[in-house]
Amino acid sequence: MGKNIPVSIFWFRRDLRLEDNAGLYHAFKSGNPVLPIFIFDKNILQHLEDEDDARVTFIYKAIEDLTKLCRAHGSSLLTLFDTAEHAWEKLMGAYNIAAVYTNHDYEPYATARDTAVKNLLAKHNITLFTYKDQVIFEKDEVIKDDGKPYTVYTPYKNKWYQKLTPFYLKSYPSEKYLNNLLQTEPSALPTLQEMGFVISGLSYPNKSYNNIIDRYAQTRDYPAIKGTSHVGVHLRFGTISIRQCARDAYASPEKTWLNELIWREFYMMILYHFPKTMDHAFRPEYDRIEWLNNPDQFEAWCKGETGFPLVDAGMRELNATGFMHNRVRMVTASFLSKDLLIDWRWGERYFARKLLDYEMASNVGGWQWAAGSGTDAAPYFRIFNPDSQLKKFDPKMEYIKKWVPEYADFSTYPKPIVDHAFARERCLKAFKKALSK
Repeated sequence: MGKNIPVSIFWFRRDLRLEDNAGLYHAFKSGNPVLPIFIFDKNILQHLEDEDDARVTFIYKAIEDLTKLCRAHGSSLLTLFDTAEHAWEKLMGAYNIAAVYTNHDYEPYATARDTAVKNLLAKHNITLFTYKDQVIFEKDEVIKDDGKPYTVYTPYKNKWYQKLTPFYLKSYPSEKYLNNLLQTEPSALPTLQEMGFVISGLSYPNKSYNNIIDRYAQTRDYPAIKGTSHVGVHLRFGTISIRQCARDAYASPEKTWLNELIWREFYMMILYHFPKTMDHAFRPEYDRIEWLNNPDQFEAWCKGETGFPLVDAGMRELNATGFMHNRVRMVTASFLSKDLLIDWRWGERYFARKLLDYEMASNVGGWQWAAGSGTDAAPYFRIFNPDSQLKKFDPKMEYIKKWVPEYADFSTYPKPIVDHAFARERCLKAFKKALSK
């Protein structure tokens, strides 16, 4: 392909689907043939610690699927392994780019990258058009009457519902315009090995969630049953449309699952308005806590060898599958930050490394909630008792038997690494001291 024909480029990122894709729809409507691209960003990949990182494999498989679909329409998905700015330098050298289309990304690295790319393109008189695609409401769309962002979930949720109309749930029918793809020869996909990775052995959940929406409130707290949707990884990488999910959730008389989708948007809004919260407490006084940060206890927590079966089961599930049940996420996070007095950021980073559905906003928000330092946080004196949580949410020990089979044999299961009653009092003193300064 020479530089004769003006093309619009669509840049896939966290929107790995051809259907109901806002930015792709607008690219197709531009009047120019559309070249789809994806960049395996070296700046992101170089920070991943595991060569078999399951998210890289998930993305790679999604790119392979998109490539096949594009080829079926006489086109190709151009996939590059590079830094974003260098990739765009090469693209501008190879194509007559009329405009670039993509969808918003709200994480701090992504916003800085997109600003740099926008400025680079502008030097060549190329406009970068970006669109809302991974949330129903973003940035300043749901704010207080005085124009300030909400910092408490419930009033945010109430305003979210007030603002919702069918317009916001409407699909962008991008799949109807695939004939507008640039007709081009197939391009080679870089291999995982060339990028320094190997295929992960983990399996991935499907996109089915309709069977759980109506009974979500009754089933979501019990880790032994599949009572949650498991679509987090698909929302994270956009292999499913948030508008489709929200439409289906809104149609149900039971709104608990929709409320969970709203939590996700609340945390994205918080990270957008308060980017410092990615590594600083939302409530600054919580950064005065004197954490113990015992490395041996942290390692025991990571491995699922704390002597608390519900904590250990959750960590082993995470390490083995890339998933952890949401109720157990709260228990393990509370245990690390409060029972062990280990900085919540240590746990947040470990979850960031292991979770298939890792989204910075939700992960940071959830960890700060557990530590008491975030928005709408549990008060610092609310400390989960892992044994009480076990009796309440896994009464038949089914989850424990699956992940901690040696629990039945007291000679092989480790003794608790801390006494919960002692740890609770220690936590209260440490938090009280920090907050009274």
